[in-house]
Formats: sequence, structure tokens, C-alpha cells
Amino acid sequence: MYQKIIKRFLDIVLSAIGLVLLSWLYLLLAIVILIDDPGPILFRQKRFGKGKRFFYLHKFRSMKRNAPHDVPTHLLENPSLYITRTGRFLRRFSLDELPQIWDIFVGHMSIIGPRPALWNQEDLIAERDRFGANDLRPGLTGWAQINGRDELSIEEKARFDGEYAAAIQAGGWKAFSMDLRCFFGTFRPVCTAEGIADSYTPSKPKK
Repeated sequence: MYQKIIKRFLDIVLSAIGLVLLSWLYLLLAIVILIDDPGPILFRQKRFGKGKRFFYLHKFRSMKRNAPHDVPTHLLENPSLYITRTGRFLRRFSLDELPQIWDIFVGHMSIIGPRPALWNQEDLIAERDRFGANDLRPGLTGWAQINGRDELSIEEKARFDGEYAAAIQAGGWKAFSMDLRCFFGTFRPVCTAEGIADSYTPSKPKK
């Protein structure tokens, strides 16, 4: 009941409130993106959703138009060649992720859940299969994100996603408390840019 009804109800209500309250910020960021690097404001990327069904995730564009489309930024040889000046700021404080509030509202994502894998991240998808994490709606933030983000290896990410999946599937207070821990645990890494592996930070993901 929690996963199918309560969690989805909270996603709809909170994302609707977020879209309204942040509308001024959306407009401001859109203008800044256009001034810095004329082109599309939003970036769409093919991702795996619940049950390994594809959907298109939305972000504010933080990279130049000639950047590789389906390669995680921390795996690029020199990310600084592709990230725009505005993009550096957006990524540092995860502001580029804000358009995903719309993806939550329409049901492709949840506020809390495993981060949606790229369509070509077969190793991560396979590891998540072992833990049942691919059966959940992907999230804006999640248990792995507050425990290391880009610094985690594929195996570590999948293990944290599996721990989250087990808590959610247990339902009741255990599921709700896990979502609360993920929600409030997100503020510190976002505000400090902790665990982000790109041109802003020297850390590298584990092999």
C-alpha cells in the first residue's frame, strides 16, 4: 500500500508544490543558460525506468551542444571541455536536476528511489537486477546518492539500491522511514557538492 498509493500520492502533491514554488527559479535559470550558451534550455536523455521500461529524463542543459550525449560526465576524459560556465554552477548544487520534478509529477520518477540508469549502463542494470532495484520507480535522490554518489563503484551503488529496495518492499514504517532518511540526508551532499566527480572536484569513481 505504501509503495503503490501513499508514496505516489506524496510524489504528486510534493512535485506539484515544487513546480509552483520554483517556477521563478526555472525562468531565471533558463535565461542564464541561454545567455551563457545559446541553444536548448533542457536536455533529454534516455533512461531506464520502473521495470526497465525506457523514459526520457529532463535536465537543465549544463554542457555544450557538441558534448557526448550518452556518457556519464565523470567518465569523460576531460569534462571541463564540455561543461558550460553556467553548467558548472548548476551541477555543483544539483540545480540541473530540477526539471525532473516534472518527471516525478507525470509518474516516470519518484522523489526517492534509485537514480535512473542510462540505457547503455548494462553493468549497473545487471547488478541492480540481483537486488530487485529495477522493480522500483527511479528517484530524484536515493540511498546511494547520500552515501557517495559518483564516488561509489557499480557494485556499491547496486548494493545501496538493493538495501533501499528491501526497505520499500517491506512497506509500512520501515519504508516511510527510509524515504525520510533519504530525503533529509540529501541536503548535506547537495549543499556541499559532496561525492560529485566532474571538473569541479578531484575525486574519481572507483573501478
